[in-house]
Amino acid sequence: MSQPIILASQSLARRAVLEAAGVPIEIAAAGVDEEAVKTAMLADGAAPRDIAEALAEQKAVAVSRARPEYVVGADQTLEFEGRLYDKATTMEEARARLKLLRGKPHRLHSAVAVARGGAAVWRELDTATLTMRDFSDRFLEDYLAVEGAAALGSVGCYRLEGPGAQLFSRIEGDYFAILGLPLLGLLAFLRQHGALPE
Repeated sequence: MSQPIILASQSLARRAVLEAAGVPIEIAAAGVDEEAVKTAMLADGAAPRDIAEALAEQKAVAVSRARPEYVVGADQTLEFEGRLYDKATTMEEARARLKLLRGKPHRLHSAVAVARGGAAVWRELDTATLTMRDFSDRFLEDYLAVEGAAALGSVGCYRLEGPGAQLFSRIEGDYFAILGLPLLGLLAFLRQHGALPE
């Protein structure tokens, strides 16, 4: 039986992806001040993809200082017209976000890192481009009524594995990365290092 992998994330979507793939996991809060990291990096001119990579690594490293197992950290950023967007905090903000993205492409940068003994030992970044269709205001209101607070759980205000799939006309990229965890490369790394069976 494989040893549990530590997931340094409170994300229900990432947990579900790993559990569905049969990866034994334990959850550990990373305690990284994500807003402070984003603010500092944006002030230094960092791109949204760089921020995703940095946060994934910091989460994994922070937890791995106290745990002997492999620790997985992950983060996802949304880039639209060169700007970084965080999760909406209210339904009004979610409505405005979806109207902003409507009919246009945006990019999701999903980063994953593995750390052990306080140091990153592997990392990967995957970018997907998603184009929203030009949906009607009525569709938007119905969608928000169905999704409710779940719309606030992701940076794009949608769950591709749920009703959010109906928002899109085109998707280019890895499904797992869109859910917030580039899975196949991670599984390959864990198998290669004996953390999962070959």
